[in-house]
Amino acid sequence: MSDANPSAFEYDEAFARNLGWVTEAEQSILRDSRIAIAGLGGVGGSHLLALARLGIGSFHIADFDRFGLANFNRQAGASVNNLERPKIDVLAEMSLDINPSLKLGLFPAGVVESDIDAFLDGVDLYVDGLDYFALSIRRQVFARCAELGIPAVTAAPLGMGVALLNFVPGGMSFDDYFQLAGAPPTEQALRFLLGLSPRMLQRSYLMDRSRVDFAAQKGPSTVMACQLCAGFAATECLKLLLKRGPLRVAPRGVHFDAYAYRLVKTWRPLGNRNPIQRIALRIARRQLKLPASPT
Repeated sequence: MSDANPSAFEYDEAFARNLGWVTEAEQSILRDSRIAIAGLGGVGGSHLLALARLGIGSFHIADFDRFGLANFNRQAGASVNNLERPKIDVLAEMSLDINPSLKLGLFPAGVVESDIDAFLDGVDLYVDGLDYFALSIRRQVFARCAELGIPAVTAAPLGMGVALLNFVPGGMSFDDYFQLAGAPPTEQALRFLLGLSPRMLQRSYLMDRSRVDFAAQKGPSTVMACQLCAGFAATECLKLLLKRGPLRVAPRGVHFDAYAYRLVKTWRPLGNRNPIQRIALRIARRQLKLPASPT
């Protein structure tokens, strides 16, 4: 565990401007909460910093990567001074600069199957910040959250917007919703995309379709989407931890697109097995020149 606590820092004063939207008792709940975040790149680093400013007192964070130039357009912590530095070290420093009393559990090898239980040990919530194409380990983490009764939040950056899904104990599982099991990697990536954004609000302003390449595991990104994701995810974390406010859980979700000025509440009973969703997947396969689904 990593700890810092300069004598000049006062938690109550640092987060006093949260009060009014939360009560003093609720701020204490946030301070005593622990959130696990896997991945500190596109959205994960922004999640960590937003939640640290909310006053969350403890985190488990995992990432194996280092900052490179390709991260500069969107990732919290990506700067010339941090080139080639481990993302987990940079984000740990940044979050401790916000709250020196933070308790941080660091997983510098990223989340691997053998460490999932340690990563989730004692946490109240899981927030997904894994790379879009890291679908195998994502499935394992979400499955273990379901087994342990840990709510899990995913806020995906799509175009210039955010697609939000919550998976809660007793609700529809990640695997039941996305139906990734047994599908080849490109088909899994497509199902993940359509499951996150059944309405595909971002499609209308994609200017160069050649930049989306599921086979090469590449796609475009924006800082606006990552920042929106952090705001949406932090709000869901607040509601889950404080047990108040409206909450949409899978198979219901939310997709907000700032470019299109559109907000839709999505609902796909049966997830990707929904008849409407299966039609959308067939259309998307043809548009992206992907093979027909084997299942």
